[in-house]
Amino acid sequence: MSKKISANLDLTKSLLDFQEMVTKLLELNNVQDWDGGIIKLREQEIRSAALILAGQCIAILLYNLSQSQSALDTAMIQTRLWWQPTTQRHGFRTRQILTIGNVLVTLKLPYVVTINEKKDKNQSLCEGFCPFLMWLGMSEGLTPLVWSTVAQYGAITSSFEAACTTLTGWGINLSLKRIERLTYKIGQIGINLRQSKILNRQLGNLAEGNILKGQRVVIAVDGGRSRIRINKKGRKNSKTKRHGFIGKWVEPKLFTIYVVDEQGKKINNSEIPITNDGTYEGYKALLEILEADLVDLGISQAKQVLLIGDGAEWIWIHIPPLLARLGCPVETYQLFDFYHVTENLKAFADAAFNEEVQSKEWFIKARKTLKKGNAKSLISQMDELIAVATGERCKIMVVKRNYILDAYRKGRLNYDKAIDKKLPIGSGAIESLIRQVVNLRIKGNSKFWLKENAEIMLHLRCQWIARSWDNFCGSIFNSFIKPQTF
Repeated sequence: MSKKISANLDLTKSLLDFQEMVTKLLELNNVQDWDGGIIKLREQEIRSAALILAGQCIAILLYNLSQSQSALDTAMIQTRLWWQPTTQRHGFRTRQILTIGNVLVTLKLPYVVTINEKKDKNQSLCEGFCPFLMWLGMSEGLTPLVWSTVAQYGAITSSFEAACTTLTGWGINLSLKRIERLTYKIGQIGINLRQSKILNRQLGNLAEGNILKGQRVVIAVDGGRSRIRINKKGRKNSKTKRHGFIGKWVEPKLFTIYVVDEQGKKINNSEIPITNDGTYEGYKALLEILEADLVDLGISQAKQVLLIGDGAEWIWIHIPPLLARLGCPVETYQLFDFYHVTENLKAFADAAFNEEVQSKEWFIKARKTLKKGNAKSLISQMDELIAVATGERCKIMVVKRNYILDAYRKGRLNYDKAIDKKLPIGSGAIESLIRQVVNLRIKGNSKFWLKENAEIMLHLRCQWIARSWDNFCGSIFNSFIKPQTF
């Protein structure tokens, strides 16, 4: 389905064409020679025919809308705030819109332009837009479904090349460059909307939501690792005509906010969605994003809140005060991720014992002691082992003991209480998010990202993993509407 198909704008003809194509595909000829490959081929051909029919139907819908004076008037009203003081109508323009099934429909639409007055008082027309296309999210020459699907596969597949192949199979035939551009554009709009929410929070204009009212909320925070491309300063290379670049390892910081039921099972549905996000702009930017999301979700109305993370200092210096400032409930708990803590215990055990069997035996008992809430007893055992240790091993043991001791003193090792309340003790949710968002797409051999592109990809993949892609795209297409207020 690589060739674009012109819309015929005739439903009867489209149905007859579909019937003709599919009737042949439903014939049972020489079935003794059939196999799974034959069935697969027919499935693909029937799917292609169905997509073309769907595209033809969408084309009729768009054409009829474009012929409706009511729709055209609505488009003018709904996009009025995009107009400048010198914007005015400027005739009609012909525009082509690609629908699913690779069907291309041609529309003749009203066009508006903004006039700039030059010093010689001659008028110059700037680039304008079609209010109809702006209103319906089709300024890129695609239907909203096609654009969101392009961006979806551009974000979730392993590469834009893979996205191109997948989209072709679903009746969307676009160049690799266009897929890349459309993915980044929809992602940038999402980033802009996120920034707008942060600004509204800072100005005190962000209304508090109630999604988390009466819920048991978990907030998990951690960082990933990927390489950002930084161009070298100075002259361009005489042969390539480009600046060289270095690949700097940078830590994107991510968070996930989710709800668990009374049995500790994660909830993810349309009423109580998971919220994921992250940034390459450092912890201060992450705190702004987190604050806006928590207010939007209504964190102050939660029944219980658990903050869980590794030993990164910035998490514990900044996020607990933020939660207190946002009015989190009395039942707000803090935990060091159990598995990060046990990694330190394992390193301590390996340094403390010469024999692997002894090390493993002590480590297993230490884990159980920690889970039962007996961190004080465990630290005493560690002190006894440190007392008889020497050299480099002793230094390692002291560092690992201090990690446990610091977490204990700050009340972040109360795993027994969390288990009793059926709250998670590990940060598996955020670890999984980092793997799916960063490691499987952004991090990799010979991958060097421009920071702004990495930020967009991070944001897009966070929405996909949270299963909130449709809501995310809905907010983007709704953002094109800027009606005149009276």
